[in-house]
Amino acid sequence: MDKYLALVNERTDKLQFDRVMGFIERGRVQGTLVTGGHRIGEKGYFIAPTVFTGVIKDSEINQQEIFGPIAIVNSFKTEEEAISLANDTAYGLMAGVLTQDINRALRISTELDTGMVGINAVSMAFRQAPFGGTKESGIGRESGVHALREYTEPKTLFVNLNY
Repeated sequence: MDKYLALVNERTDKLQFDRVMGFIERGRVQGTLVTGGHRIGEKGYFIAPTVFTGVIKDSEINQQEIFGPIAIVNSFKTEEEAISLANDTAYGLMAGVLTQDINRALRISTELDTGMVGINAVSMAFRQAPFGGTKESGIGRESGVHALREYTEPKTLFVNLNY
């Protein structure tokens, strides 16, 4: 069984590696590759952290959930524009707001249509806190009391003891 699981994991890793590398190759014409975009090492399926800039909002690498080491760094002029750009996708798993102004961070975070927002941090998960997204990034939550609620069906009982 262990050999079977190892083969399944190997196959899954290769499929995801090929998928992410496909995004990177197609991304080269959708924006400017600043760094990364290549395999690391000869064994395993490791990809160098990859950064694109100048990516148009309707491009594939800007609109899809890639689940690989790819970041898109685009500029904006106003908070409203940044929020609009961030929300203009069918996905909403996690967002990051990087600023020294905590009031700005909280204001923007409430407007982002995502299941999680990291302020001056991204891609963090905690066992006690719900993990999950909005829109096409999944339904429900994992971890914390919200995960337990996903597996329950509440029922209200009314009892008239004066019958």
